[in-house]
Amino acid sequence: MISKEAVKRGYNRGNYTVGAPSQPGYAAGLDGAGLSGEPYFSSPAPAVVDAQTLELLAAAADKVVSDPGLVRDGTRDWWAGTMIAETGGRPATPESVIVHVSSTEQVQAVMRIAGQASLPVTVSAGRSNVTGAALPVAGGIVLDVCGLDKFVSFDEASQIIEVEAGVFGDIFEETIQRDYGMTMGHWPSSYAISTVGGWVACRGAGQLSTRYGKIEDMVYGMDVVLASGELVTLGESARAAVGPDLLQLFIGSEGTLGVITRVRFKLHRLPGFGRATAYGFASFADGLEACRQIMQAGATPAALRLYDELESGLQFGLPETNVLLIADEGTRELVDAGLTIADRICAESGTELDSDAIFERWLDTRYLTGKSAEGFKRSPGLVADTLEMVGPWAVLPAVYDDVVAAINAVPGTLAGSAHQSHAYVDGACLYFSLRGDVDVAERGVWYRQAWDAANEVILRHNATLSHHHGVGLLRAPYMERSLGTGFEVLRAVKAALDPQNLLNPGKLGL
Repeated sequence: MISKEAVKRGYNRGNYTVGAPSQPGYAAGLDGAGLSGEPYFSSPAPAVVDAQTLELLAAAADKVVSDPGLVRDGTRDWWAGTMIAETGGRPATPESVIVHVSSTEQVQAVMRIAGQASLPVTVSAGRSNVTGAALPVAGGIVLDVCGLDKFVSFDEASQIIEVEAGVFGDIFEETIQRDYGMTMGHWPSSYAISTVGGWVACRGAGQLSTRYGKIEDMVYGMDVVLASGELVTLGESARAAVGPDLLQLFIGSEGTLGVITRVRFKLHRLPGFGRATAYGFASFADGLEACRQIMQAGATPAALRLYDELESGLQFGLPETNVLLIADEGTRELVDAGLTIADRICAESGTELDSDAIFERWLDTRYLTGKSAEGFKRSPGLVADTLEMVGPWAVLPAVYDDVVAAINAVPGTLAGSAHQSHAYVDGACLYFSLRGDVDVAERGVWYRQAWDAANEVILRHNATLSHHHGVGLLRAPYMERSLGTGFEVLRAVKAALDPQNLLNPGKLGL
């Protein structure tokens, strides 16, 4: 049996491992262009904030930062492309100013000033994103909302908490556990360096989404400032039949439709029991089939994680099998029932492993897989990145085979691998790791070719480009083909809500 203390210890390891600018071998370059033929960081003419507007912003906000070095430091994210561009002498941030705010009223004032001056506004907070979603490539105003850091209220009977968007994840979870005996069950690997508003804006997922859902399942309502400065309230109902779900329109909009200032989240009582089991399978496809049957039999384990042979070797020291970890938490009755289903299904084609050892190892290393290229010889030209997608069960075995083959076919690739990280009744997320070793000057070319090759497979199988990392700049070249005729609907919504195209221009493929 896995102790509650062990579960909590693992969940509170919120470190996000990725290469720093001083370690360019960990990152991927962005010198290549996307499918559209446009470089990631291109902008016709980055907007410059004039002296008069600076004065207005300083009067409306807590602080305005205009020093180029401080702006670059204050906008740097965790995207591999940002890091390699900077180390290559091509910072991704053009001339911008950072405006720090701490109230919804200040956000409204800044948006009105931006509208009058026709200045783009890029919302920024924890900057943990790995797709360039918060990079101010159009210049103008960077709206830092980390000052929106207050807990507003808690409805104990309904288990709903209201919190401002700039609260960081570790502070949020620690507070609701300590003060209310609750959890949201949202544990992304960026847990300690991301904010609750960022989770919502990028439609994120935690590692226990199979039990608790993705962020879109956790939002009860929220307040959003539009490009005009108008404040709107969305949601506020458990279920409704009053037209389209406008709340979901803004979840995942990556700051292109409005600025999230407050969120109401649905919480859960802290689990009182936890247990895990683990099995090995002869093939990744066999493991996927077991996962499918577990979900469709009605079990909803908190973690249902399947690793291919390469990642099983790196993570668990078991390179000749495909390791499936199944862990759950909650009431003893529900946990035992779910794991009974999982054990029965896995025993038909899998081999039982040392559950305690696998689970403890997972807690120690679960944020490292794919992030550090551990196990590969390091060189100045080493590139490591991850790509997550989601699709229906029917296509996932072929997607796995074809994506790994496509990555491995790119000259300079060391290895492509994957694990299944989030599972649902109708499908699952496959989380691929891309590793290459090329000349330093060729990192960007390899990176673009690897991403193009993988996404060509995903689009061909009519699967979805991203499960939880979002779009930003990285996936922008593939968005129109992915959404098809629906992309024109997205364009129309953007034009209606933000006719001057001020909010985070260039993201979501817009």
